[in-house]
Amino acid sequence: MVRSKVLLVWGVLVCMAGILIGCGGGGNAAQSQSTITSVNISCSPSSIQFNQTSKCSATVAGTSNFSSSVTWSVDNGSIDQNGNYTPPTNATTATVKAASRQDATKSGIASVTVTSPIQHVVVIFQENRSPDNLFQDPKLIAAGADIAQSGTNSLGQNIPLVPVPLGCPSDNCQTYNPDHSHGAFLDMYDGGKMDGADKIHASCQNAGTYCLSGAGNYSFAYVNPAEVQPYFTLAETYTFADRMFQTNQGPSFPAHQYLISGSSALAPPGQSNSNLLLAEDPLGIPTGNSDENTGCTAPPSELVQAIDPATGDESQKFYPCFDRPTLTDQLNSKDISWKYYAPSAGSIWTAPNAISHMCVPNAPPPNGTACTGSDWTNNVVLNFTQVLTDITNNQLPAVSWVIPSGQVSDHAVTTDGSGPSWVASVVNAIGKSPYWASTAIIITWDDWGGWFDHVAPPHALMLNQYEIGFRVPMIVVSPYALPTNISHTVYDFGSILKFIEKTFALSTIAPTATIPYADMFSQTGDLSDCFNFNQTPLKFQTIPAKFDASHFLDDKRVPTDPDDD
Repeated sequence: MVRSKVLLVWGVLVCMAGILIGCGGGGNAAQSQSTITSVNISCSPSSIQFNQTSKCSATVAGTSNFSSSVTWSVDNGSIDQNGNYTPPTNATTATVKAASRQDATKSGIASVTVTSPIQHVVVIFQENRSPDNLFQDPKLIAAGADIAQSGTNSLGQNIPLVPVPLGCPSDNCQTYNPDHSHGAFLDMYDGGKMDGADKIHASCQNAGTYCLSGAGNYSFAYVNPAEVQPYFTLAETYTFADRMFQTNQGPSFPAHQYLISGSSALAPPGQSNSNLLLAEDPLGIPTGNSDENTGCTAPPSELVQAIDPATGDESQKFYPCFDRPTLTDQLNSKDISWKYYAPSAGSIWTAPNAISHMCVPNAPPPNGTACTGSDWTNNVVLNFTQVLTDITNNQLPAVSWVIPSGQVSDHAVTTDGSGPSWVASVVNAIGKSPYWASTAIIITWDDWGGWFDHVAPPHALMLNQYEIGFRVPMIVVSPYALPTNISHTVYDFGSILKFIEKTFALSTIAPTATIPYADMFSQTGDLSDCFNFNQTPLKFQTIPAKFDASHFLDDKRVPTDPDDD
């Protein structure tokens, strides 16, 4: 009996010492004393898209426990403690880390490349319309789109919006062009009351039924719905954004600069005049060659007004050739293809012509007569309909800006009314091609065009005395766009740049700028809520339109610019 008790005590002591392998718990004690030399991780697949996951596993040297013996973490996206990695909705390289639970100083890392299912972004930039003016669509309004049928003028009167043609039909021509300068913005905005649209001057360009001049209630108008049904179909089918604001408080020339660079600054950050912003259209010096009337090849006497956004002073004038970093610089740095489709070299809508490092004029400004830079010669396509043939010939770049001619632009007076068909032809070409599966099409307008709109820019967005401007329409079309969706998220042109940056893992354009570029605006979204990358991709349905692609490809007319009015 005594002998048995002695043996039992001895066995307990041996087990406590961890040297009797057969004792219960002895294995754990041995493991706790083992030396962990390394943690090795593998993730499969190592390259995924937004809507996919990667399974990561870890091997801890010296143990037989794998994922249960490590703590998982990741610097981008999320990972559960079983090693299942879920990416964020932006292109990135995620670093996955597994640290040993027995010895936290021992860890391993692996990289997962995250790419977007969107491989092509096409930005279609139309002209001079507000949501109230262009989207009097009962279906959109019933779905919650914020569109008004009337507004208040400076006399406190309620003015119903009246229908006008989009273009210029022979029997009912709309021939006035409301002022849309910075001054017109200030009149209509009226300190946020939005009651000054009747103060906007409307210049009569040609005789016709709708020929008006002077100030009045001419801005209180909407386009006949029958003329813009392709726009309605697109907005009803995909995502329509009713809180998209142009970044600038003025006209087309600076607006197009914002869409390619997020700013209209006269110089790069840190240089002289980098605190001034291009504010207006050029004065318009007559020239016999329309390819030389704007930008770095403008006549030497051409000038354009700039604004100090801190004070609102707009008294300084400059030759319209500037420099600043652009989104295209970021694309170039990663060898991501891009094209800027435009109707002519000298249009105020051809943004690269006013950026000196993109144009590289053949003589120092103001004596240049042609752009010669590699950006210009390799990426600026002076045939806006070539986007249609590039789609057909499988030559669509990763990022495209599609700029219209005057005829298809929706610009008052300039347009012939074919803009909705033009946009539909580009969308249909993509939708019927292999590009549809990997493309996001963003359709927006460069400024409000002087037309009434009832929504004031949110006060928090009024960053200075030139940013941000009035609402413009925006439609997001993609197999991953949320269908039949009305987005009320606040956007501006910088939101489009943010989306492109997220899609292609690009850096911001000018992180050190004193006046932030629009892709750095924290108050506006990045289009995230226009997409669901986990949804079953939408099947494309042809957008009915009056004219198809062949109409525009066969059109032999010389494309008009806004300066050719």
